[in-house]
Amino acid sequence: MKKLIAMILAGACLLGSAFADDGYPLIGRPVDPKVPAAWDFYRDYDAQTKLLQDLAAAHPDICRLDSIGTSWQGREMWVMTITNFSTGDEARKPAFWLDGGIHANEIQGSDGALYTAWFLIEGYSQMKQIREIVDSQVFYILPMMSPDSRDVHLHEAANTNGPRTGQRPIDNDRDGLFDEDDDDDLDGDGHIVSMRVKDPNGRWKEDDEYPWMMVRAEQDEIGGWTMLGEEGYDNDGDGMVNEDGAGGYDPNRDWGYDWQPGHIQWGAYRYPFSLQENRAVADFALAHPNIGGAQSFHNAGGMILSGPGAEENTYSRSDRQVYDAIGKRGEEMLPGYKYMITWEDLYTVHGGELDWWYASIGALAYTNEMWTSFNYFRTANDGSWQGDRTDQARFNDQLLFGEAFVPWHEVEHPDYGTVEVGGYKKSYGRQPPSFLLQEELHRNMAFTVYHASQLPRIRVDSVSVKQLDHGMTEVTAVIVNDHLIPTRLSVAERSSLVRPDIVSLKGGNGMKVLTAMRDNDMFFRRPREQQRDPGNVELSSVSFGDAVYVRWIVRGSGPFTVTADSVKGGVSTLKSE
Repeated sequence: MKKLIAMILAGACLLGSAFADDGYPLIGRPVDPKVPAAWDFYRDYDAQTKLLQDLAAAHPDICRLDSIGTSWQGREMWVMTITNFSTGDEARKPAFWLDGGIHANEIQGSDGALYTAWFLIEGYSQMKQIREIVDSQVFYILPMMSPDSRDVHLHEAANTNGPRTGQRPIDNDRDGLFDEDDDDDLDGDGHIVSMRVKDPNGRWKEDDEYPWMMVRAEQDEIGGWTMLGEEGYDNDGDGMVNEDGAGGYDPNRDWGYDWQPGHIQWGAYRYPFSLQENRAVADFALAHPNIGGAQSFHNAGGMILSGPGAEENTYSRSDRQVYDAIGKRGEEMLPGYKYMITWEDLYTVHGGELDWWYASIGALAYTNEMWTSFNYFRTANDGSWQGDRTDQARFNDQLLFGEAFVPWHEVEHPDYGTVEVGGYKKSYGRQPPSFLLQEELHRNMAFTVYHASQLPRIRVDSVSVKQLDHGMTEVTAVIVNDHLIPTRLSVAERSSLVRPDIVSLKGGNGMKVLTAMRDNDMFFRRPREQQRDPGNVELSSVSFGDAVYVRWIVRGSGPFTVTADSVKGGVSTLKSE
């Protein structure tokens, strides 16, 4: 009997082992990827580079890795091109741009872009919707726009808010020295936290429920502590602390639309595109006019931001309707997120990337501020990017077991003597903890893919032929766009950012086009004749649900072939029967 039980248990163990090896058939993720990847931690520059290189080596038929330039410190700026190279020239396909990490401390932005690349590539062979979009269009993904400062944040002393800047030296305090008074990690633990000192007249106290958290004393209370700011001391002897750290500009104030100098808006640096990382992105975009949609991953606050960044009227009503439709879908896909207009609902941004993509390139663009306080306890987002202080403390205490906070402890300070340092670690507040990271990456990836799925796709829906008197023939084509984003946004049409769509006709030898016209009405009750070059009819734009009818009167024989050519909407060809 004992032998039989032992055999049954052994068989059960073998069955369990085999089942575990095969894995439960989970949905919503690539199964047995060629390049396995975990998504419960943050990768530094070298680790991200290796994953990108491994993906490019394993899937050369659908992706390619290129450098579009180097950062200030000489790191390659990697862009992954994802498309099925066998389904046509990538330059003639609708294209989508995604970047992350322009603010390097907003670390999940880079991982979100990297996850999107990995999911599209590894999901291509298994998921029909992914395969269809990769076959028909192209993605350009730059995970790390500020790679220098990303590694500083991950490997050097920092707090959750820095470095937001790049690493180009700046004289922030105008004393003739550069980056000479940065934060100082007094205890060498890698986290820049707060300093406090006991003071009977201090206005700060320990929280009653969470004594490790400092709160302001009420007006009728005795505090007992004075807060001395972030870890650091006066390195250059000018009486100020931490006033001239590394860098000192905002890479998202450097773009060439509505740029404003530093006395109007901090962080603008010298002139539009004075930062080489941004210049590399701009040069790439100008060399790829087929980019019709763009997305940037930032953090935090749970926002889907559209422009404008400042109060102005660049965004037309028709373009706004498309923005609203896609943004509202994003709110459904990203629980706790809010679709917002930057200047109205957040703050003013001059020279931001978001407006540049729209107003200078003619691409419909959003910024996702990844991570929301909603995820602490699945309660309403209170509108602040870190959430209620009590919820933040309770989340640390109950779900992270206190690991997000550096306990207060004494250190020696060169100016103040013995002080205590403590506070939230750099890895808490702006970014998801490990157990929530993959959900955050996946939901933002899914919204981005949905946005990309709405890129314009021009299509010749039908071609009809009618014989007329005197040897003439009437050829009529119906041109449609089945996607929400028009083939030319109204800003692109108004500012001539993109040439018109062109619908051309070819026929048999000796065919001559006598006249051509277009209308949005199938009965041509208000036709507009094109007198110049009637064989190539120009269309202002083709919008979702609004077919355009093109008609030629020709002399000569068929068959007739109609080609619709859109810079951002691709190419479609149909031959008459």
